[in-house]
Order: sequence, then C-alpha cells, then structure tokens
Amino acid sequence: MKREMKKKIVKIASKIFPNTIASFAFDQLTNPQVHKLRQNELNTLDKADKKKFKFKDFDIQLYTWRGGDKEILLIHGWEGQAGNFSDLIEELLKNGYTVYSFDGPSHGFSSKGGTSLFEFSDLVGVLIRKFKVKFLASHSFGGVATTFALFNNQDLEIDKYVLITTPDKFTERIDDVSEMVGISQKVKTRLIQRLEKETKMDITTLNVSDFVKEVNVKQSIIIHDKNDRVIPIERSKNVHKNWDVCEFREVEGTGHFRILRTKEVIDGIIDYLN
Repeated sequence: MKREMKKKIVKIASKIFPNTIASFAFDQLTNPQVHKLRQNELNTLDKADKKKFKFKDFDIQLYTWRGGDKEILLIHGWEGQAGNFSDLIEELLKNGYTVYSFDGPSHGFSSKGGTSLFEFSDLVGVLIRKFKVKFLASHSFGGVATTFALFNNQDLEIDKYVLITTPDKFTERIDDVSEMVGISQKVKTRLIQRLEKETKMDITTLNVSDFVKEVNVKQSIIIHDKNDRVIPIERSKNVHKNWDVCEFREVEGTGHFRILRTKEVIDGIIDYLN
C-alpha cells in the first residue's frame, strides 16, 4: 500500500477513533525502527571492544575503538546506531583518537522496548561522565539528546562539539510525524497532551536553540546540507544563530544520511577537531 493511501486511511480514522490514532502516533515517536547496517559498517563494529551497560530497563551496547590519547564520543540519531559513523570512526582512528559510541535505548544492538528523547538524553549524560570525554560529535536527533544532556548537566565541560545536522524544536518533530502518518490537528493535540502527561514537561520548551544558550561548550560547529529533506537547514541555522560559540558550514549534495559517508565532510570534521 502506497504511503499516500495509508495517510488517507489514517486521516479518516483520526476523525472516528482519535484516541486510537493518538496512541499509534505515540508509538511512532517512542518505538524506533532498527535499520540494517551496510557491510562496511558491520566491519567497523567488529573492530571495537564491546560491552553491555545496564541503563534503566535497557542493556546498552557500548563500543570502544582504541587509538591515541585524544578521546571522542559519537552520538547517533533516532533510528540510527553507532555503525552509521563507520567512515568517520576509521578516519578518527587514523588521526590518533580513541572513539567511544553506543546504540541508544531500543536502537541497534541494545535491548528493545518503548523509549523516549528523555531516556536517550539521560544516557548521553551518563556516558559523557563515564568516558570523561571533551570531544563530541552527533548526527541528527543525537544533537537534541546531547544538547539537552549538557543543558541538564552544566558542570560537564566540552572543548569541541560537532553537530552533523540538528533539529531544533521538539514540536517540529511532532509536526513531522503528524505529516508523515497523516493525523489530524485534533489527534496531534491529544498526542502532545499524552507526551506532556508522561514526561511531566512542557513540550514547547524543548528547543535546541534554547539549550545551547546554557551549555558548557567552548567551541562547536554545525554541518548541514542545504537540500536536506529530513531536517530543513533552517532549523540548524536557528540553533547556530542562538549559539555564540558556534560555526556553521553549509554543504551540498550529501542529503541527510550520506553526509556521514562524504569524504569532504569527514575531512572537514577531522580538520576542525585537530
């Protein structure tokens, strides 16, 4: 069944069964799909030291690639996993870095179950402390989780932070999911009410452009493709505008995911970190 036909069915169902469709949308936000890795990504994971780390109700898969004295933590996006950083990891190792990463709750090779931005973000804060890193790099939603973790743990000091695309407002994520599945405004309102009830937070306050004003980061850079169809570049530009220690680099021809495998982008990240 084509996506447009599914959206039409959901729109009709939204009028008849608003609570059911709100629950469906909630599940879309809290149960990430696990995508198959490429062979080169699996090969990079095979080189890592692997450990399981107990976090809340999850067994989190941790990865360590032993290199030089410089240390960095990589934070993947929603429905991503550590293996997505394969090309970057290989270059970091060549440049004398020890690299840490992980598969988030219900992501990759970690155990499965309903999760959220907040669990993901809590884990990022825990791992920054565990590995005692001063360098970070995130992709996509990983930027939300990381900036929120740093906002909530302002004693954590980061020397350099690379954001390979980033969303801004969490409400925009809800808008994106609503558009993707075709839910009505009424159902969207019920979805927001459920999210706020379960998280005990005002969803409208969850904005990366606000978090970054308070985080303890010395230098940062956002890299974003101007034709990114997953996260419009305007969202990361707004984060940059509100972050006085942040540089912005616009690229073209990489899209949202291929940016992680683009040599010019990876070379630029290495130059920036060095």
